[in-house]
Amino acid sequence: MSVFVLTKNKKPLMPCSEKRARLLLSRGRAVVHLMTPFTIRLKDRVAGVCQSVHVKIDPGSKQTGMAVVLESKLDLKVLWLSVIHHRGHQISEQLTARHAMRRRRRNQLWYRPARFNNRTRPGGWLAPSLQHRIDTTLAWIKKLSKLAPVSDIGMERVEFDMQKMVKGDIAGVEYQQGTLFGFEVKEYLLTKHKHTCAYCNGVSGDNRLEVEHVQPRSKGGSHSVKNLVIACRSCNEAKGSHRLSEWKRLLGISKLDKARAIGIEKTLKGKWTGLKDAAAVNTTRNALLHELLVLAKTTVSVYTGTGAMTKFNRKQQGIPKHHALDAVCVGEDLKPVKNWVKPVLGIKCTGRGSYQRTRLNKYGFPRGYLMRQKAVHGFQTGDQVKAVVPSGKKQGIYSGRVAIRASGRFNIQAANGLVQGISHKHCTLIQRGSGYGFNLTAIVLTHGEREKQAA
Repeated sequence: MSVFVLTKNKKPLMPCSEKRARLLLSRGRAVVHLMTPFTIRLKDRVAGVCQSVHVKIDPGSKQTGMAVVLESKLDLKVLWLSVIHHRGHQISEQLTARHAMRRRRRNQLWYRPARFNNRTRPGGWLAPSLQHRIDTTLAWIKKLSKLAPVSDIGMERVEFDMQKMVKGDIAGVEYQQGTLFGFEVKEYLLTKHKHTCAYCNGVSGDNRLEVEHVQPRSKGGSHSVKNLVIACRSCNEAKGSHRLSEWKRLLGISKLDKARAIGIEKTLKGKWTGLKDAAAVNTTRNALLHELLVLAKTTVSVYTGTGAMTKFNRKQQGIPKHHALDAVCVGEDLKPVKNWVKPVLGIKCTGRGSYQRTRLNKYGFPRGYLMRQKAVHGFQTGDQVKAVVPSGKKQGIYSGRVAIRASGRFNIQAANGLVQGISHKHCTLIQRGSGYGFNLTAIVLTHGEREKQAA
């Protein structure tokens, strides 16, 4: 992976190789400016000649691929790869907990009037879990623009036809007719499952057929018809609020349980995964493009590519499927891609802590309290530290993200696992917390891809 280089006055230069960065540091010509992504700052340079560097992104619902590439007249050289792991689901759960807390408080103070009619939303408002994806992507584009001489930003502007994802042969007026056109919900399910329990296939002998949620409502399941099946009352009561995989583990060896196991396997094969991710991408794609155009203005050009073009470029170049490598293949008229077998930096959004000092359960009741101060002995949760323990059971050297404790004995998420109870006296600060956790992973190649790379 290439190393970012800055001038003496912190202006970006062309990234260099790891070997060259090691030489510059050992000879005293540079200092470490940033640990992740690794950046050095030269002591004796204030300017330099820069080439065309592109930042490419492949936006997704849960993950966004990013790549920094160097474009020349003949080819495209990959300099840096990363994948951002968003925390939209966590934000959604926190908002749900806040909603429960407010509802409980309103029930306690029965005279407190509801205020939801007083709150207005501006035009272009997005849910916080969606806005987070845009803000995080923009933050990293701005960060990379300060570390490399970025001249172009490329974005995959994909759009999902969600009705075609549900029914592949849909056409014409069928787009205006829903799944239940000509049916009621239960009648549709009875016809689909041929008036037989989807789990036991009638082995239980119970003729009382009911509508049943495959993914329980208590565990995030929806009322979508794709999440519904017909089940007899005995199977419905036996399943309860378990997921299918949990229920299967509880089954015995009786004839009825064997029939249920077969039914569960059939249901799992046709399990509906939902359209949440596709809807999230469709909702944020234009908003992200708008923000990129505002960010770029006149200094940087922005271009887009379709999902089909990205897939064509990837197949043409013989590059495996990966979020970061999809980002490399964004755009039209892609030149031959070089040096794409690189470690991928995983960027996990962890947040910068919380102003809320009270931890709540899912019903909005307090379950614990956090300490008031956010720093202990000069360290904060999320800082990158190096701990050298000279003796004792935990003797050794540990590097990683720290979680502070008021007692002064910290937890460190090291490369080989979590290490608990390390005294602050043994810790040295490497880099202040930025709201992200980092890890490096390798791109796994098949045998054919390895042979192609060797050739």
